[in-house]
Amino acid sequence: MKKDTTKMMDHSKMEMKEMYTCPMHADVKSDKPGDCSKCGMELKKMEMKPSYTCSMHPEVVSDKKGECPKCGMKLVVKKKEMEKKSEHKHH
Repeated sequence: MKKDTTKMMDHSKMEMKEMYTCPMHADVKSDKPGDCSKCGMELKKMEMKPSYTCSMHPEVVSDKKGECPKCGMKLVVKKKEMEKKSEHKHH
């Protein structure tokens, strides 16, 4: 099975890759524009805003760079958990 995330990070270049999803089927995702495999609607570009967290206090989450209010450490970009991509078969 292939894995993908809403934010695919290329760690060697540290850049965000664009992702597309169906407005009606959030489980349908692609790294390029196209049509939904379920309903045929045009896939829309997902908003790619990073979120930040403290490496010592993962419960601290912010949409801006800054410092942890608990310990003062610099916040780092939060890593998203990988999602399993649904396999779509045509009959």
